[in-house]
Amino acid sequence: MKKVYVKEEVCVGCRLCEVYCITSHSKYKDVLKAFKLETQRPTPRIVIEENKSVSFSLQCRHCNDAPCVKSCITGAMQKDPSTGVVICDTDKCVGCWTCVLVCEFGAIIRDVNNKVASKCDLCAEAGEPACVKNCPNEALVYSEGGISA
Repeated sequence: MKKVYVKEEVCVGCRLCEVYCITSHSKYKDVLKAFKLETQRPTPRIVIEENKSVSFSLQCRHCNDAPCVKSCITGAMQKDPSTGVVICDTDKCVGCWTCVLVCEFGAIIRDVNNKVASKCDLCAEAGEPACVKNCPNEALVYSEGGISA
């Protein structure tokens, strides 16, 4: 299964991955419209960690043995058996945040506006994650085997 991998040595913490994540999950799918016209902008499904000169993005690892899926009390967190992608069905999510607590990577975000869990879905509808496609330094890689040196 393809996953997003981070090359932290080239990440500058510009947060464009967040901008394009928000845009790809917005109603308009356009940066300006998503940020200027939408009254309730989507929560980014990627987290930027920064500590002085080190910065990197963090997103769902779509774990083989996903603890978020096992802990979900409503069945909102599901793993697609054919693709391996872990998704959150926001119609079923009750915002108990159990998934947030059990995620070892801190990759599930609380969407406090909608009171549901929010996480990377690899931009399944687009075919390629928007964060990867729009990273100016190519710090994000979408591949099956990790990052090649």
